Amino acid sequence: MAFTLAACAEMLWRDRPIDWRCARLDEMGFEVGLWNWADHDIAALAKSRATFSIMNGYLDGRLADDDGADTLLASAREAALVGKRLGVQRLNLHGTGLGDGGRPKQAETATPLKWVKALDTLNRICDLAEELEVVFTLENLNLPTDHAGVPFARAEDTLALVSAINRPELRLNLDLYHAQIGEGNLIELCQACLPWVGEIQVADVPGRFEPGTGEINYPGIARALNAMGYTGPVAMEAFASGVEEDALAAFKAAFSV
Repeated sequence: MAFTLAACAEMLWRDRPIDWRCARLDEMGFEVGLWNWADHDIAALAKSRATFSIMNGYLDGRLADDDGADTLLASAREAALVGKRLGVQRLNLHGTGLGDGGRPKQAETATPLKWVKALDTLNRICDLAEELEVVFTLENLNLPTDHAGVPFARAEDTLALVSAINRPELRLNLDLYHAQIGEGNLIELCQACLPWVGEIQVADVPGRFEPGTGEINYPGIARALNAMGYTGPVAMEAFASGVEEDALAAFKAAFSV
C-alpha cells in the first residue's frame, strides 16, 4: 500500500455512536477523520484506540479581520490541546468559520487587504503550532455546491496562501471532491500542490459518495500520485452509497497501487 488510508467517521454508520465508528474503522485498518470535536465525548474517543488523522482545528473565527483572527487563534489553541489528547496528526482550518450545512458564518470577498491579513493570521497559527508541536492544514472547499460565500475557498487560493507561508506547521488539506466541482484538472493540481500537501481527501462527484460512484477516475489519480512519490494520507471524506464496508472496500481498491 503506497498510501496511508483514512476515513471520516462523521459520514459513516451515522446511526451508531461516534466512538463505535472510530473503533470499527480502526479494526478495518483505517485511520480516522473527525469534524467538530466539541460534539463528542473526548474520553470515549480516546478509548476507541483509533489513530486520528485529522479533525477540525478550530470552532470559530476568521482569517482576514482582527477580531476574527483573535477568535480563531484562541479557538485553535483549544482545539490543539484536545488534539494532543487524542494524538490527532493534523488540525484542519477553512477560509472562515462554517455554520449549519457548511455555510459560512460570515460570507465575504477576499480583497487584497484581506489576503494580507490572512497571511498574517496563518503565520500566527504557525507560531502557535510550533509552540504546541502540532500541524495545521488549510482545506480547499467548493463554492458552487456546498460552501457558497467562503473566502479563500478554491485550491488555487489555499495553495497560494500555504506556499507563501511555506512553514512546516501549515500544510494543505487537498480535497479532490471540492476541487473537481470548483476547478477540475485534478492530476495537475496534485502535482502543483505536492510540496505542501499534508493530506488528500476524496469523494466522488456527483453525490459525495465513495470512489467509483461518479465521474472521477480515482485509480488513475492514485497511480499518478504514486508516480509523483506521494506516500502520505489519503482520506475518504464521503458518504457510503450503500453498505459502509463495501464503500470502504471500493475506496481501498481505488488507492491500492
